[in-house]
Amino acid sequence: MTNSLINETSPYLLQHAKNPVNWYPWTQKSLTLAVEEDKPILLSIGYAACHWCHVMEHESFEDQATADIMNRHFICIKVDREERPDLDKIYQTAYQMLNQKPGGWPLNMFLSPEDQLPFFGGTYFPPDARHGMPPFKVVLKRISDHFRQHREELKEHKQQMMAAFSSITENRSSSNTVSLANEPLELAASALQETFDPVHGGFGGAPKFPHPTNLERCLRHAYFCNNEHTAKLLLELCRFTLNRMSEGGLYDHIGGGFYRYSTDELWMIPHFEKMLYDNAQLIPLYLNAAISCDAPEMFATADNTCAWVSREMQSAEGGYYSSLDADSEGEEGLFYIWQADQIKKLVSPLQWKLLKSRYKLSGKANFDGQWHFHALKTIQAVAKENKLDEAAVEKEISEAQKILLQARTSRIRPGQDDKILTAWNGMMIGAMAQAGDALGKPEYIHSAERSLAFIRKYLWDGSRLKVSARNGKSQLNAYLDDYVLLARGIFELLQVRWSTDDMQMLISLIDSMLEHFEDKEYGGFFFTSDDHEKLLTRLKPDADDAIPSGNGVAAQILLIVGHVIGERSYLDAAEKTLRVLWNSINRYPVAHGSLLSALETHLSPPEIIILRGEEGLLETWRKLATQSTMPNRIVLAIPSEVGQLPGLLSSKTAPEAGVLAYLCRGTSCLPPVSDIDDFREYLSEPVT
Repeated sequence: MTNSLINETSPYLLQHAKNPVNWYPWTQKSLTLAVEEDKPILLSIGYAACHWCHVMEHESFEDQATADIMNRHFICIKVDREERPDLDKIYQTAYQMLNQKPGGWPLNMFLSPEDQLPFFGGTYFPPDARHGMPPFKVVLKRISDHFRQHREELKEHKQQMMAAFSSITENRSSSNTVSLANEPLELAASALQETFDPVHGGFGGAPKFPHPTNLERCLRHAYFCNNEHTAKLLLELCRFTLNRMSEGGLYDHIGGGFYRYSTDELWMIPHFEKMLYDNAQLIPLYLNAAISCDAPEMFATADNTCAWVSREMQSAEGGYYSSLDADSEGEEGLFYIWQADQIKKLVSPLQWKLLKSRYKLSGKANFDGQWHFHALKTIQAVAKENKLDEAAVEKEISEAQKILLQARTSRIRPGQDDKILTAWNGMMIGAMAQAGDALGKPEYIHSAERSLAFIRKYLWDGSRLKVSARNGKSQLNAYLDDYVLLARGIFELLQVRWSTDDMQMLISLIDSMLEHFEDKEYGGFFFTSDDHEKLLTRLKPDADDAIPSGNGVAAQILLIVGHVIGERSYLDAAEKTLRVLWNSINRYPVAHGSLLSALETHLSPPEIIILRGEEGLLETWRKLATQSTMPNRIVLAIPSEVGQLPGLLSSKTAPEAGVLAYLCRGTSCLPPVSDIDDFREYLSEPVT
């Protein structure tokens, strides 16, 4: 027996298709049914890799008695938050208003049928009374009774809720009176230093998340600030945190890639789901920190993560999958943990000795009587202890990890959410392009190109994007994040190798974003397009979440491309975005890292290097220009034979022979350079 989710493509929704709960997808038909039957809506939002979503499904949604109550009193709607982040953002915001604390997943909200306004909400509900929470069946009955008996009271509550939504969506600041300055940049840097954990790295206590936008802020501020002491502190903060994360259990030492978060402050035991978007942000972070923090060991972490993405997260047609579940065989982390005897039997005596030393695989195990790899000694310490050189230790441990990875492939794998999301693919396209370039591995660049080809084939019609694709079927009108994160990914790819088709697609994405998402009156960008389904409200997200803020990335890409092609309307739209969101940025700078990066670019326009010339020579010049990790340097190498370039690029003509470098810093340009020694001299000059 199945319910209405059986025809959906989302793996998360399909997981619930055989529940006794009469689930519906979010459609006009299901919303109308709630009105016709005068039943409140139980809106349940989750995602495929969510551990507690699985727990609640097993405990409650698979239970016939619970399902009977749900079916009798509610219209039950199930939503995949990765396909419908618009709904998730709205109802997470509503949960926070109702409960005065952040939400999470699973999110279970109870809505009025006629207008979908929430009147009660929670996250995980247990089947029995537990930790001060009533049983879910009791909650359901109380809410149903309250809905029937207090309709007038609910009307008053709904008016308050609508007023609250209006207050967060109204114009945030007067664009004409705002003076954009660097004070929030300084405040964010101070806040990050104050919340830094000097013992274990990262920010705050358990559960501990990697917070890549915060770490990127540290790297960028260290580059831009004029205080050498502050710069050193921020670089050390970043280096220490990234090393603790990659040495710890947050990182998969056998297969590569990072888990979602650490359940403890030590980075030892993670929540074992692996998300594409986390790894797409951490790859470039490790690449940049390897140079900025003089930590070459970070290249290997990025490399191993890219190898995992290519091996396990890319479809045959090129799109990147969304996530790997935390659970396998019904147990969290089972796929990743080991008995000490299992390891000992698989590797050589020397390898076992080195692994035991590095990961302290003796005494009391660190995860339910088994071992999850968490390095407690550095390679240097292990080498010294065993009177071996570091290279030999690295080689033996690496070989042992390969043996264990091969053995792990025979285990029952965690579930994979194999839908392909445009926004997350855009992030990984940029990450893989940067990695291929920095690590000298063209296969990673090719991986990025394959993902972009998939998007072109299934998710892009030449002017508009779709959200997701699975089994050859694409669906849903795309969101702001889809446009801006894909645009940024394409621009990273363009800096690695030129493609006129990609540049044209990039400009089309930006133009479509401006047409359908921009707030033409006040500035900034709505999360949903002007022709999107009408929902409770049209949010204009500003703060970073698990992924960077759509408005922050929009402002960044508008500034960068605006300067490259000389498009004034792009620069104006970016400035309007910063102005309209200025109050939010100024009030809580550390939550707005992406917008702060855009602010930096606005205050310090980028250095732009356009290289034209023979394809065989261009790469040498491009490599010279990209050796450092200057966050405000843009390098585009365009072969001589390429014509019909957009905007200002059309004036960068190719030489008859050799290479010509067009150099601009901020708003001033230098005469073109054709001699490679002169180019080296230019690159060696300090940027003022």
